[in-house]
Amino acid sequence: MSRKRIAIVVNADKPGAAEQVQKLRPWLAERAEVVGVVGNYESPPEEFASADLCVVLGGDGTLLSAVRALAGAGVPMLGVNLGKLGFLADFSVEHFRKHLDDILAGRVRPTERMMLEVRRFADGEEEFYSPAANDLAIAAGPPFRMIDLNVAHGDDDISRYMGDGLVIATPTGSTGYNMSVGGPILEPGLDALAITPIAPHTLSLRPLVIGGEEPVQIRAVRVNDGTTLIIDGQICTSLRAGDMVEVRRSPSPARIVPHPGRSFFSTLSSKLHWGRSPHHTS
Repeated sequence: MSRKRIAIVVNADKPGAAEQVQKLRPWLAERAEVVGVVGNYESPPEEFASADLCVVLGGDGTLLSAVRALAGAGVPMLGVNLGKLGFLADFSVEHFRKHLDDILAGRVRPTERMMLEVRRFADGEEEFYSPAANDLAIAAGPPFRMIDLNVAHGDDDISRYMGDGLVIATPTGSTGYNMSVGGPILEPGLDALAITPIAPHTLSLRPLVIGGEEPVQIRAVRVNDGTTLIIDGQICTSLRAGDMVEVRRSPSPARIVPHPGRSFFSTLSSKLHWGRSPHHTS
């Protein structure tokens, strides 16, 4: 049997990250072929796309950038948390060492997570494209007047969204910005999107969950000079009046290796204290 091939992405800005790579690399080399190490936001070399596993050392942001960089390659991603929250990067270094042999042997299977393809058109011409793992947000920006966005799902108009903007989140991203602005939490395996307005002018305009099979079109009816389209909280592009943003489910989902000792709901409880009573102390 051929040896498994492991790629490593590391956020070198995290305290202790470089030292962890130095410690882990010889240990990994005993179990698999290490095809290379790149820093966060660096373009991964071609051989990364054929790796059997990509180990991401950092936090959720590092994992998101790695997922986008390898979008479409189908490489399973495993996040080792070197930060504070680590909702996606769910493994500690200790747990990673404990479970790696089972992961390489196929006893822990990656889960598929919806990815998005986001395009911005101006006068019918595509001016921007990015994959998205978590979400896209449209923020009003300076001079901070209310903006007006027309949103459609397939052939159906949904509503005019007037306010400070909106968030469209995948199930993976539903526990991020979407949740912070009052949106619903979605189970990771769902084929669905959450559309959540930011400070809507009309109080009856509430968060909405829609199916992922049809594209979403957002037309900028009225925006500010500083209105911005933001991908995964990391990539930004300006949005001008008349622009159209198209959001489609990617044919290539992200593949995330789950922590074998935790369910989605136990992670919600431990990381976000979801569902706990105010007197819960454990």
